Amino acid sequence: MTAFILVSGMFTGTHIWQDTVARLTAVGAEVHTVALTGLDGPRAADDSAVDLETHIADVLAVVDSVGTAEDRRIVLVGHDYGIHPAVGAADRRAERIERIVYLDSGLPRDGVPALAAVPDQSLRDRLAGTAGTAATAGTAATGGAEEAQGVLPPPALDEWARWGSIAGVPEAALDRLTALAAPQPLGTLLQPLRLTGAVDPVPTTGVLCTGNGTSIELIQMLVRLGDPALRPLTDPRVTFFELPTGHWPMLSCPAELTDVLLRAATGEGHRLEPVDDAAGPGHLQPFLMDVPDVPRERHGNVDLYLPDAEEPRPAVVFVHGGPVPADARPTPRDWPGLTGYARCVAGDGAVGVLLDHRLHDLGDYERAAADVAAAVELARADPRVDGDRIALWFFSGGGLIAADWLDAPPAWLRCLAATYPVLAPLPNWGMSETRLRPARAVANAGDLPVVLTRVGREMPEIAATVEEFLAAAKDRGADVEVIDVPNGHHGFETIDVTDESRAAVRHAIRTVLGHAFGPGTGTGPGTGAGAGTR
Repeated sequence: MTAFILVSGMFTGTHIWQDTVARLTAVGAEVHTVALTGLDGPRAADDSAVDLETHIADVLAVVDSVGTAEDRRIVLVGHDYGIHPAVGAADRRAERIERIVYLDSGLPRDGVPALAAVPDQSLRDRLAGTAGTAATAGTAATGGAEEAQGVLPPPALDEWARWGSIAGVPEAALDRLTALAAPQPLGTLLQPLRLTGAVDPVPTTGVLCTGNGTSIELIQMLVRLGDPALRPLTDPRVTFFELPTGHWPMLSCPAELTDVLLRAATGEGHRLEPVDDAAGPGHLQPFLMDVPDVPRERHGNVDLYLPDAEEPRPAVVFVHGGPVPADARPTPRDWPGLTGYARCVAGDGAVGVLLDHRLHDLGDYERAAADVAAAVELARADPRVDGDRIALWFFSGGGLIAADWLDAPPAWLRCLAATYPVLAPLPNWGMSETRLRPARAVANAGDLPVVLTRVGREMPEIAATVEEFLAAAKDRGADVEVIDVPNGHHGFETIDVTDESRAAVRHAIRTVLGHAFGPGTGTGPGTGAGAGTR
């Protein structure tokens, strides 16, 4: 028999599992829910004393209460924050746990507090500099009286979306969720998780809620980028499922969740493709066209690719995506896809500008935007650059940074390009309050030409942000040209080496440089590597 142990997330208690428990028991499964101290029933006498270790003890008590029959397999399910006490308990009872199910949750790590996985960026910023006890954190915080008492107040009815997509949750269920929500003890978020490594061999299943902004394809793409922290996800003991719903599947689709949990318990699910170490990750494969060998100068975190020209020339500033781990090597400005574009641009007579910006985490967008602005000014100040003829070209997750330039385009900005971009924060990014929303900022773009390269095999969660952007651009009459790559994937320049892909890149370069050089200048694109093949 399988014994499921269900651990709820922030602000919630055992009540959220009601439908799931009923469906699991109806098919003969044994089910236990964990009442986490301070979140279920009456509040704790001293909220500041409730921390992650308290909740780990709560989970351990349930694990130990389950019989030890040899045929009884424990599947430990953690939703949202609940994965942290679940993994902490599994580390101490690894021999008892058959599988851990990560239900739309982060990846807990030794020494890292649960706060790191909280989607609300403003909360992370508010508490990030605080260490020590929950009471100390509450005193330092600016969130009001409840935080000063060591708890984070629960969301109001209209605030749940800040903590995860509410897609699919019936109105009555959302009302009940709000009515039964409890304050979250700050110590549960601030105390670092301590793991011995005993939990590492335990098989795991990730259940990804695509309506909340995560999919198997997105995780696979991140694995291909070579982040060592994600390599364990390619272990054959790790499986994945997707649910087409928001962050609370136990409320929005309990039948489908029940089916997935039962299948996960038997080891079913999708397995990720491991990175071929011999071939290397896809983003480090050669660019899809031959490119000229042009001079490159390195100025701090900025590289200039220089054309064969004496007079000042237009410049195209290329902004890479992310987040990219801080220790990733090579850094983005040495990735073949980006250097390929910069060399093509220089071959066609403009200055190619590549930079490494500091988008290493979702909380880094502001400083990454500042890095981009500084690189633009460095390029404009160079005597070989015509500072009145600049184009900006954004890729992937760097697309959010385009919002600043769309919202108030300077006169010298001749074109803005975006290739397979993210043009609105994904629901689980916790960036509801950010200004970096190109899908909104395009309303102020005026007559700034926008060149958007769209791939037909884009991840659905990213494709939705592009369609939102295009709808807003159409409503406002913005000047947007779309270049489609029907069979292209995210990062197609190094993984889809086809005539279709080459034609799209040539078209995009030719169009961007046409705007950058402008009419009647007597110079322009068309003679360099934009016409090359490989």
